[in-house]
Amino acid sequence: MIVPARPRHAVTEQDEWLTVDEVCTELKISRRTFDRWRALGTGPKAQRIGGHGPVRVRRSWLDEWLDTPDKDIA
Repeated sequence: MIVPARPRHAVTEQDEWLTVDEVCTELKISRRTFDRWRALGTGPKAQRIGGHGPVRVRRSWLDEWLDTPDKDIA
């Protein structure tokens, strides 16, 4: 039996959408720092839900950003 490959962009239970507040709490940074990183393009990938909705970060995007070597996140 062949099981179809799961699309790379499929959301798993572990790949939850995090709010900006959750990301800031986890990283122990201020919202202002997060917004600055986002404006500079140096922070984790983030997306507005529905185009005009709240900004969210997928768990996998945050983990990938944290695991990237040579990132100056300070």
